[in-house]
Amino acid sequence: MASGVLRDGLYMNVFCRFFLLPLGLFSSSLCGPALDSVFAWTLCPLNVLLIIVDDLRPSLGCYGDKAIRSPNIDQLASRSLLFQNAFAQQAVCAPSRVSFLTGRRPDTTRLYDFNSYWRIHAGNFSTIPQYFKENGYVTMSVGKVFHPGISSNYSDDSPYSWSFPPYHPSSEKYENTKTCRGPDGQLHANLLCPVDVADVPEGTLPDKQSTEQAIRLLEKMKTSASPFFLAVGYHKPHIPFRYPKEFQKLYPLENITLAPDPQVPAGLPPVAYNPWMDIRQREDVQALNLSVPYGPIPVDFQVGHLLSALDDLQLTNSTIIAFASDHGWALGEHGEWAKYSNFDVATRVPLMFYVPGRTAPLPEAGEELFPYIDPFDSVLELMEPGRRVMDLVELLSLSPTLAGLAGLHVPPRCPVPSFHVQLCREGQNLGKHFQLQDLGEDPHLRGNPRESIAYSQYPRPADYPQWNSDKPSLKDIKVMGYSIRTIDYRYTVWVGFDPREFLANFSDVHAGELYFVDSDPLQDHNMYNDSQGRDLLQSLMP
Repeated sequence: MASGVLRDGLYMNVFCRFFLLPLGLFSSSLCGPALDSVFAWTLCPLNVLLIIVDDLRPSLGCYGDKAIRSPNIDQLASRSLLFQNAFAQQAVCAPSRVSFLTGRRPDTTRLYDFNSYWRIHAGNFSTIPQYFKENGYVTMSVGKVFHPGISSNYSDDSPYSWSFPPYHPSSEKYENTKTCRGPDGQLHANLLCPVDVADVPEGTLPDKQSTEQAIRLLEKMKTSASPFFLAVGYHKPHIPFRYPKEFQKLYPLENITLAPDPQVPAGLPPVAYNPWMDIRQREDVQALNLSVPYGPIPVDFQVGHLLSALDDLQLTNSTIIAFASDHGWALGEHGEWAKYSNFDVATRVPLMFYVPGRTAPLPEAGEELFPYIDPFDSVLELMEPGRRVMDLVELLSLSPTLAGLAGLHVPPRCPVPSFHVQLCREGQNLGKHFQLQDLGEDPHLRGNPRESIAYSQYPRPADYPQWNSDKPSLKDIKVMGYSIRTIDYRYTVWVGFDPREFLANFSDVHAGELYFVDSDPLQDHNMYNDSQGRDLLQSLMP
């Protein structure tokens, strides 16, 4: 019986891949709604490749950064729906990842630090890979998807989320050790760490190993009777910046410009400032031996090889590709480095989705959608994103959107409170944005950017910067900064917070920030105490 089911599954897999998909039956412009939802989606479910990059702000060619060479990510964007204004819900790794993988806000997961597991601490919330697994998918994790440690139960949320144990590259354990050779010939724990890959432990780097493992899994899944959900998490550009030294050639120091606003804004409340303590502790920063800029190119290199393998295995016509980051990273703006704030530079992320037959035509036989592009090529073709969405969206919308794009039932909106509800969503399903092409750009389906809002938050242990301001433990949180980003402004209010009861006291206002996007796009001039700020505050009060 089992062998018959497997044989039937393999037959259907081949039937879908080589008959239905080349005919374009996944494109709703070619199918009627009944065939699209009942036949094609059910008969031939789409695979999902989710790529998560650590600490990557939208410093990419497809987001308009002309200094960055990111040809492979730009190529993905050219065949994707790109969200221009996507924001994380908290600008630090574990809380952000748990938020978008469960579809719940940090106030629901009750994870603001790295020191608790949401299933025990808040509620037994389902995750997006778990939901796909329960709907017949083989779910796999490679690299940094969940933040490792307590926040994912030391198991990357296994066995709930994954069909078999997640893969972590063996060279990952050397990331924060002394592997950076300095001018003195000694090894150091530096922030900037260009290396000769042949000389580092194991002769490789974590992201290279992750790409190799992901490709091996894709090769195995090509003949699987089941659809797959593969999440690949890249460590870089998270610090330390340990990367192959040849990439320095792409960014000559004389071509690098500093942040246009490197000073702490005069009107910035002290509670809003992050002192970037982890950066200060690096040996080269202490010695002020900085010479190489931050950049995502090594990640582009790995993404290029991964997507090229998807082409080679003829999986691009049956696989959704989602690309995102967990949060941004300040590069000296406002006198800050790293994340740990509510500013746009810390919360804004790249977000794009490739959907076969929807965001780009299905590939012809033998056609490559994502051929590898060498970032070292002297001449790179400028590629425009397939289509941009200007509406503000939240990263926690990733989960319901992937479910909808894959043809699964989109989980319902969460009630308030929802700690007792295992499966629900607090984010929007972004599926409406994928329908515009199919329905002739119907203006009634367009969102109004002025009605879209993105929320973020960040905790602090005190009203003034101190040693643990960047990453306070739950017990030390005294103030929570709640931030609202609209198309017109960013408004943040810092209020008292009780970590024992997980309660914010909005009557206990410690400070506020208000920045108008049109006149102050870099968010350097806090208008909170001006009359405009008071008027806006009044309009936002319930």
